[in-house]
Amino acid sequence: MRGPSGSNFGVYSFVLYILVIWMQIPVQVNCSVNGGSNCAACTLIVSLAEQLSEIHNDTVIEGLDRLCKFLPDPYQQPCKDFMMTTAPIIQQMIFDDVFTPDACCHALGYCYADPGRQECHLYLKPKMGIRSVITRSFPDPMALKIRRQKVQNLNIDICDLLPGLKSLCNMIEKKLDTHMPIADQDEDRFSTIQTLRGTHFRGRDCDDVQKSIYPGRKPVDGDKTEDSNCNGITGVDKKTGNSYEELFCSNATNYGVGILGDSAAAHFHLPRAWFSAVEISLQSLEAVPMIVADEIDWPHLSAVTGYKNSSLLAPWWTDSVYLRLRDVNHCNHRDYQNIGVNGADSGSMNDSIQYTLARNPKTDQPLLLFYSLIGNDVCNGHADTIKDMTLPEDMRKRFRSTLQYLDTQLPKGSHVFATGLADGRVLFDTLKDKIHPIGDWRQDITYPDIYNYLNCLESSPCSGWMTTNETLRNFTSERAANLSKVVQEEAKLFKPTNFDVHYMDYNIQRLIQMWTSTGGKAADIIEPVDGFHPSQVANFLLAEYYWEEMNKLVPGLFRKNPHNAEIKKLFGDQGGY
Repeated sequence: MRGPSGSNFGVYSFVLYILVIWMQIPVQVNCSVNGGSNCAACTLIVSLAEQLSEIHNDTVIEGLDRLCKFLPDPYQQPCKDFMMTTAPIIQQMIFDDVFTPDACCHALGYCYADPGRQECHLYLKPKMGIRSVITRSFPDPMALKIRRQKVQNLNIDICDLLPGLKSLCNMIEKKLDTHMPIADQDEDRFSTIQTLRGTHFRGRDCDDVQKSIYPGRKPVDGDKTEDSNCNGITGVDKKTGNSYEELFCSNATNYGVGILGDSAAAHFHLPRAWFSAVEISLQSLEAVPMIVADEIDWPHLSAVTGYKNSSLLAPWWTDSVYLRLRDVNHCNHRDYQNIGVNGADSGSMNDSIQYTLARNPKTDQPLLLFYSLIGNDVCNGHADTIKDMTLPEDMRKRFRSTLQYLDTQLPKGSHVFATGLADGRVLFDTLKDKIHPIGDWRQDITYPDIYNYLNCLESSPCSGWMTTNETLRNFTSERAANLSKVVQEEAKLFKPTNFDVHYMDYNIQRLIQMWTSTGGKAADIIEPVDGFHPSQVANFLLAEYYWEEMNKLVPGLFRKNPHNAEIKKLFGDQGGY
């Protein structure tokens, strides 16, 4: 299947960009209230525009225009349409000296108070109340309704705008729902393009026509004539008549590495520059198409499957279990799979996600597989968050079922490493007095402000931990500890045929100790925008932590391949990534 072409994909990317980035839809889909993600998006956009106007001594409308111009060319016009349509309402509120981002977005109709709900506000609430402020600026309800309708008319299905685009959107949506590579002509679950669940998530396919050629398989006929496992080692040594695979790899410890996990496993990351009026720029938004096409995940920089150094938008180095495994044995080149899915919990893992792992027990090399779901079984955005947390008995049943399935898929000699859940109390404890990027300019918005705002909208990724309610934070951690105990017990009890199972804690405090001992700050461990996920620094440290734990749990697991230097001399970077 061919990947989406440039112009059509650009339009589709703009839709995802608005939905996922500026609307900051939480990791889990929730039944939000009071405008939910639309309200949060509007407040963010108007707030950035207002702050840009102050920084550059412009009007708010000029600040919004500046914000639109920061976007890559294909996305600027829809942004400008939004600006032109909302300008009359914004200008009227500024003229009446009642403008705040919250009040403005209520006037625009993106924010509202559902029956029986309080008004949500990120900024200081006007003394007379948001509703009274709107009535003061727009005393004629019918005139305001007409203006709001013009704004709402912008909310069209962009997939219907261009001929053939509807089928493209449907194809992408269907493929992304299955967590499979979109560009995968031979349907072997490996791709030749980076994004859309391609090589950023799984090793690069070196032949997208032949289904029998893919990363991680055992070599066919020693790979004398073709590179069946895509590790860049092929051909025959003229002196011995043996294939290079036989000479260099047959006696080495050949493993692939993979992870079944959530957004933390996939390394969900929103660049702080996109949310800070001080830092946002044209340069910071240039990578939008790639980042959106990767579902805002950065698996190529992650703790388990990362393989390249970070960019300006994720400013720290990359270390990973895969890189360390490849360093031990160059024959393991490209043998990685990141099956991390935003919002995944034990239920969705057992129902669907686990089935997207690509491993053949008969033809493929053994796999070092992580099972890591660190939060979503206790995290949701609902007002009654406890009601929707996973129960220990359900966690046990689901994890056992996943292990049973893996025993039919993993080659003999594989190892499964299951992690516990995180103790998310570290989020509030670390960030409670810190300024969020949206408050950089005025130093006025803290993380608790963001927590309260998102909880009011029922759009928080984790109401149990991202809250000022200490009792609720403690309960959430207690439930997480109980679920971790279940995973630990099942890892010990389950006796598979093709692999062994080991448990390790997801020890955030250990990461903080590792980092602060070098002079770093605890807050560096947490993603600055969502205040929830492990940061690039945390992923860097996790690689070392995982590697140490793996060596403790399975002594002698890794043996240096004595032929690495010869492989590098003959095959260079082995085809890269």
